[in-house]
Order: sequence, then structure tokens, then C-alpha cells
Amino acid sequence: MARAFAPGNISCVFKVIPHADAARMHSLGMGFTVTEGVEVVVSEHQETEVLFNGERINFPTVCAVVNRLTENSSVVGIKVDITSPLPLGCGFGLSGAASLATAYALNEFLSIHKNTETLAMIAHVAEVENRTGLGDVCSQYHGGCLVKLKEGSPLTADRLPIAEQPIYYRYFGPIQTSEVLGNREQTLRINRAADVALRALKTLTHANPSDDLFNACFTVSKQFSVKSGLLSDARVIDTIARIEADGGVASMIMLGNGVFSTHPFENAVETRLVHNPARLML
Repeated sequence: MARAFAPGNISCVFKVIPHADAARMHSLGMGFTVTEGVEVVVSEHQETEVLFNGERINFPTVCAVVNRLTENSSVVGIKVDITSPLPLGCGFGLSGAASLATAYALNEFLSIHKNTETLAMIAHVAEVENRTGLGDVCSQYHGGCLVKLKEGSPLTADRLPIAEQPIYYRYFGPIQTSEVLGNREQTLRINRAADVALRALKTLTHANPSDDLFNACFTVSKQFSVKSGLLSDARVIDTIARIEADGGVASMIMLGNGVFSTHPFENAVETRLVHNPARLML
């Protein structure tokens, strides 16, 4: 068996960059990795199956990675055992994390000897083809608080000079990424809002680093969530308003009906913004 880890990712702003080639389709925007993520253990099996926290699950994105990396192998099947304290479908990028960690673990298990960039692209393409994400793999490949401003390069990102620190979040329920990415009208609205946010992020990245940089990023994210029409859940709206009334900053987790903030708030779970990229666990 072989084992790998990939961090969860909270996306703050995203713009869909469409392309007929899945290796060229991706997203621009901003996000950051957190302490928790997914741990994946792969082993040979009589058939390919995927488990999430001990329960068998239909996970096409992970299966696509397995199929791609085993196409020239003699193994009959692969068991992919995924464990995570984070919920699926709530904006933590677990599909990307699971796919990337699976790629790292399989590369080791089958002695394929592909480099990490190639493995990350395999995971990214699997995400795009299955409409489960567009930019999480890039963030999880690098780790940290990242801004992505270069179109046509799915794994290119710049790390913002933001220190590791506590983050507080609360999720209320999932949003199906495939439904959002498959809705042309909604995608157009998201991209119009993202263009405004990206211009603001470019300005921030060229400014002198300060303690207010992360708070400014929160403000951009909040404005994006409103203008894109994604901020629509009353529970999320109310929670953000309460945090702001207490003098804090907060925004919506993309894509999930959840809230994140640098300030503690009622019923929140604490995590940390960390600079931890995906890695093989020996």
C-alpha cells in the first residue's frame, strides 16, 4: 500500500476559464489551504472501489485518476481508502484533494515515476472532466494563500504574503459544483463579478504587504459572493451579517453554503490557514 495527503482548500473568488481541452480549462481567483484535508491509502484489490470514511462511495473523479494511472498496469483493481474530517460537497475542495492524493499514492504504489506536476495535471483534468472543480488542485499542489491570475495555465499561482493563522468556519449544506458549472447564465454572472474581483486582487498584490491584506481579500470575496448571485442562503447571509456587526470580516465558502472568517463566531469550527501542499506520506 501507499499513503498520501492533500489539504482542503477554501476558495474565495473564482472565474471560469472555459476551453475544449480539459487540460486548458481552469479557474482564476483566490483561495487558501487549511490544516485538515484527505488522507488516501491505495492498495491492490479484486476490483476498483473507493471508500470515504469507511463507506463505499461513487467517486468518478477519483476513479478517473485510477484509470489513467493504471492503464498500462497489470493490476486488476485498486482500493482507494479516503479519510477526512471535512464534509464532501461543502466547499473544501475534497474532490480535488482526494484526486491529487490518490495520484500521489498510486504513483508511489505502482512505481510509475511521474513528477508531481504531471500528477497534479492528471488530477486537475479528472476534476474538469467530471465537473467537480476547476482550481482546487492548483491550490492543493502549492499550498498556502494563493492568487491565480494567469489564464491558460491551470497550475500557475502566486502565494500571497499571508501568515499561517486561525480560520473559523461553519457550513450549512452542500452546493453541487456540477450544477453551477453547467448553468451558462449563472457562469456568465459569476465571471462578470469575478472580473471586478480579479482587478481588485491585482491591485492588492501590487500593494505593499500589510496586516490588512487578508482582511482586504475578505472584502473582495464578500463583494464577489454578492455580485455573482452565489450568496443566496439566508443562514449564510445572516451569519456573515452577525460577524460584521461584531467588527469581523467574513465571506461565503466557494462553492458551499458555508461561512469563513478570521474571527470566532457562534457554532464555528476552528481550523488554520497553512502552507501545506499535498505530499506523499511514508
